[in-house]
Amino acid sequence: MTTTDEAAILARALDQTGGLFGRVNAGTVSRPTPCEQWDVGALADHVIADGTNFVTMIGGGEPDWGAPTPQVREDWAQAFSASADNVLRAWEQGPGTDGWEGGAAVPVGLLVAEYATHSWDLAQALDVPTSELDPELAEVGLEFMKATLKPEMRTGAFGAEVAAPEGAGAYERLAAFAGRQVS
Repeated sequence: MTTTDEAAILARALDQTGGLFGRVNAGTVSRPTPCEQWDVGALADHVIADGTNFVTMIGGGEPDWGAPTPQVREDWAQAFSASADNVLRAWEQGPGTDGWEGGAAVPVGLLVAEYATHSWDLAQALDVPTSELDPELAEVGLEFMKATLKPEMRTGAFGAEVAAPEGAGAYERLAAFAGRQVS
C-alpha cells in the first residue's frame, strides 16, 4: 500500500467513525457497548483519546496508554472531529519534519484496526446496521490484528478471540477476532 493509499484508508476510517460520533448524544452515552467495561460515553472518550496517543506515536513519541482518559460531556462529534483532524494531519506530515522517507513508523493497519473495531462497537450500541459500515476498513483492520495481536496482548478492550458465525461479514469477523460476542 502506498503512502497515498494509506492516507486515504485512514481518512475513510476517521470519516466513518466521525459519522457514528454524530449519533452520540446525551440520550445515547449511557447505552452499553460490546466493550463490557465501557458504555457509549466511556468508549467515545477512549476513541477520542486514542487520537492524542496516535499523534504522539506518529511523531515518534511514546504515548501513555495508561493515562486517565479525559471525559467529554457534550458535542462528542466535534471532539472526535478535532482528534481525527490531528491524526490525519500528523499522518500526512509523517514522523519528524522529513516526511515518510522509507515508510511509516506506525503501520496504518494499527489505526484502521482501532477505529474499525470501535466503529463496530459504536454501531452496535447505537443500533446502526453493519451494512452502513465500510467492509474494506474491517478487512484492513482484521489483517493487521491477525498479524500482530498476540494472546498475551489481549487485555482491556481486546478479549480472547471468539468464533464468528458461519457466513459472517467483515465486521463480524473483526469483532469476533477482537473478542466481541457476535450473533
